[in-house]
Amino acid sequence: MVQLHSGAATDVGRVREINQDAYLASPPVFVVADGMGGHRGGEVASSIVVEEFARLADHGYDSTRGTEVVNECLAESQRRIREYGEAHRGEGEPDWYAGTTVVAALLCEDEEGPKWLLANLGDSRVYRVHDHALEQVSVDHSVVQELMDAGEIDAEAAAVHPERHVITRALGGPVLRDPDFFVVPLASASRVVLCSDGVTGMIDDAEIEEILGASADPRDAADRIVAAAVHAGGQDNATAVVVDVVGLAESGEPHDARAVPVSLEDKLGALP
Repeated sequence: MVQLHSGAATDVGRVREINQDAYLASPPVFVVADGMGGHRGGEVASSIVVEEFARLADHGYDSTRGTEVVNECLAESQRRIREYGEAHRGEGEPDWYAGTTVVAALLCEDEEGPKWLLANLGDSRVYRVHDHALEQVSVDHSVVQELMDAGEIDAEAAAVHPERHVITRALGGPVLRDPDFFVVPLASASRVVLCSDGVTGMIDDAEIEEILGASADPRDAADRIVAAAVHAGGQDNATAVVVDVVGLAESGEPHDARAVPVSLEDKLGALP
């Protein structure tokens, strides 16, 4: 039985009036979605994503079909967000838009055993901690990332680029773009961090790593990461989910929503 401990935190920040971020921390499914759009459109879009992934957590999924399961979940989210947007545009708001980034971590299974399946659309991020070092796993779907990949700008220029918040993939647009998938062994990702760009836009990886190193409990880690982003200026909504793989759990332990021992057989329904 794989045992996961998790913590999550979110804050509206110091500038925004509405928190359009949403998150799910329901083992073995973890999600951060950063909504975009006016008139609460982003808030609704991110909530739709969390609702769809929550169905996987609540009802189980075939852990051997991880990428297909996530793609189906994203497709249904896209359908609902587009339907919601079309209803608003039909009411006389032709430019009305609702969209969201998505970053997700799910426990999945292959012939070698359980692994992390990580998925990304947009510029929210997934990190892993291995040997006490923080490593970004996901690659931002953004204009500045493409410029960096092309060698036209460096990281320092990207941090102040006027189009640093322009993303190239998200849910809610006219076309559903493919997410990036990453399969990571549990042994090389004893801690996984998901966060919105309201965190990474305010504090750098070195500060995140320092906070994680000083926070053994993932609940404290998530709280401190978000608090640091707000303290640094809070220019956007800030959300973080931190998940620890702590080993094998004995059966019969009580359920704790913030420190959950997860049986793959029970939650995924895919093992013999």
